[in-house]
Amino acid sequence: MINEQLERYSRNILLKEALLVGAGGLGSSSILYLAAAGIGTIGIADKDKVELSNLNRQIIHNTGRVGKLKTESAKQTINELNPDIKINIYNEISSKNISGIVSQYDFVIDATDNFETKFLINDACVKEEKPFCHAGIVGFQGQLMTYVPNKGCCYRCVFKEPPKKECVSSCSMDGVLGAAVGTIGTLQATEAIKYILGTGE
Repeated sequence: MINEQLERYSRNILLKEALLVGAGGLGSSSILYLAAAGIGTIGIADKDKVELSNLNRQIIHNTGRVGKLKTESAKQTINELNPDIKINIYNEISSKNISGIVSQYDFVIDATDNFETKFLINDACVKEEKPFCHAGIVGFQGQLMTYVPNKGCCYRCVFKEPPKKECVSSCSMDGVLGAAVGTIGTLQATEAIKYILGTGE
């Protein structure tokens, strides 16, 4: 390892692989902290493009990238922060490809904002025996939980099936505090690092 890498990672050297599904509010802070921590390979899955209304909470993007795919924008920011990281981009996640993608990573972060994808992530991680951290946030309130294979309940154990659309609020309907999104996303990165280091609960 070159001297620059030793200096960069003088406090922690991780070099594992993490997959983030969602490069929006939750994913932005998670991606940044995992990249800064030295996760060797980061997969980013998102099909959306950067919009101006995203920028109050999706700090990995900027005004000059409005209209650009979020995956490409996130990759550009990571390259500027830490060019040593390998970045894999997935602009589509579906029931046909998710198990194959999930199987390549040590830890998965669910940073999505829709229930169908959350259940898709859960089921693929359970099938492939991969740990993952779920999170969700609306307004000032957020929640997260981490699933470790064979050691606890999964997302589907807690939430049996997706709720009806008319029964839940959303960020577009009720708004969301950008700083709160950043806090929950940072906690997701913390959960990933804890698991990779084998520390904490």
